[in-house]
Amino acid sequence: MSHDKIIFEISEIDKLLNDVASLLLLCKERNPDLIETMASAAVLHSFYNGLENIFLHIARDYDKTIPSGNKWHKKLLEQMNTENNRKAVLSEEKIQQLSEYLIFRHFFRHAYSYRLDWDEMKELVLNIETVWAGVKIEILDFLKKSEKD
Repeated sequence: MSHDKIIFEISEIDKLLNDVASLLLLCKERNPDLIETMASAAVLHSFYNGLENIFLHIARDYDKTIPSGNKWHKKLLEQMNTENNRKAVLSEEKIQQLSEYLIFRHFFRHAYSYRLDWDEMKELVLNIETVWAGVKIEILDFLKKSEKD
């Protein structure tokens, strides 16, 4: 059941952020060194992967369609703000916030780790918990409304 898979992915993202809480706190207190920056980048990557897993479950099970083509990742994210026989999953504000994580994830997958620039990823790392809290509320709200329909 899609609902259970989405709840599982939510718990995995919660666990990820809980497990790296000390790293996130360190990044708030001082600029991380190279190894800490690389670890932070891996967290951003894992965070967005978890979100995309949720979006894929919704696209497959609720919308019955998964985008294709070169920009399918971006289309999938945007699909979460459209109504396809269901309510929108995420607000435009959340889509905008998450698009920055998607852009970073794409960069991370195609760059050497030593090329990471803390200044370019700083806001994503420092805001990840707040962004996740808001996104999680919207996803859970979507699930509750879907159960009633």
